[in-house]
Amino acid sequence: MTTVQNIIVRMPNWLGDLVMATPVLADIRARWPEANITAMCQAGVAPLLAQDPHIDELYAFHKPSGWLHRQPRRNIIKALRDGQYDLGILLTNSLSSAWWFWRGQVKRRVGFAAQMRSPLLSDAVPFPANKETQHLVITYKKLLKGLGVPLSDHPPHLYLSEQEKENTAKFLRKYGITDKHILVGVNPGAAYGSAKCWLPTRFRQVTQRLLENPLVRVVYFGDNSGAPLVREICTGLSDRVVNLAGKTSIRELMSLIQACNVMLTNDSGPMHMAAALGTPLVALFGSTNDVATGPYNHGRVIHKHVPCSPCYKRECPIDFKCMTAIEVEEVVDELQRLIRDVKLPI
Repeated sequence: MTTVQNIIVRMPNWLGDLVMATPVLADIRARWPEANITAMCQAGVAPLLAQDPHIDELYAFHKPSGWLHRQPRRNIIKALRDGQYDLGILLTNSLSSAWWFWRGQVKRRVGFAAQMRSPLLSDAVPFPANKETQHLVITYKKLLKGLGVPLSDHPPHLYLSEQEKENTAKFLRKYGITDKHILVGVNPGAAYGSAKCWLPTRFRQVTQRLLENPLVRVVYFGDNSGAPLVREICTGLSDRVVNLAGKTSIRELMSLIQACNVMLTNDSGPMHMAAALGTPLVALFGSTNDVATGPYNHGRVIHKHVPCSPCYKRECPIDFKCMTAIEVEEVVDELQRLIRDVKLPI
């Protein structure tokens, strides 16, 4: 294609999907090292990319609520037109995102053919035939094939500043947690729904087992909606367990996950964050597909693959066998394997 000066990438809306899409930014930067690259994200997840070295600009917007609220849409369209983008890459599959790029006069608009939006795209790319049996990271990368971008080995990656890491170490010291301890992060919730969540009583039992090691400290994570669940799990546990559910920003959560020696999590955004930050992890899967959306080339997945899984339902309509079949003992065993590999300073 002709010289590309300004590129905009519409990043996914879900936390985990956005993390899995980060290799696309590295691939685009490698292909067009001199271009100005803008990542366009919903404001709630945009902070994930605040330190990403592959972008020049982060455009955070608030999703317009309903077609009657016209001004937010006008603002988005104006921002796109002002950017004078030569190339727009859509990692979302919605009709509205393609419409914004079309109305925003993005010259070349590349996205998957979905939601009847092909007429709004200059390059409507068919979904890979094997998208259910390949990782979503690869699916995102294959969108770039028609642009002459080869399939890379870039993994998902998130970036933190040294100051953020220092602030986190200082914060943890307030709870008596230092680098002399083994820090285990636990994420017992999932934004998508309860069908992705292991039983709260079992998270509690695993925590009690881990605390038999006097060097272990446990930090629980969760968003505001998951705070009651985490409070239920943590009530009455040792003071070596810290409940941070609903008390951290996304950037603080990132830095805390990076500080953990080991992570236990359901299939969730924080699971993908841990993988992208290089934190050893154990991920529990039930209603979803670990082949397509598991932690990318990282961590240990426990998934029982019962006949009805993956069903992708938000709530289980029957016996929740995919999660109840995961026993406390096997989770503890996997975590203990990771804990044994932790090297503490002498």
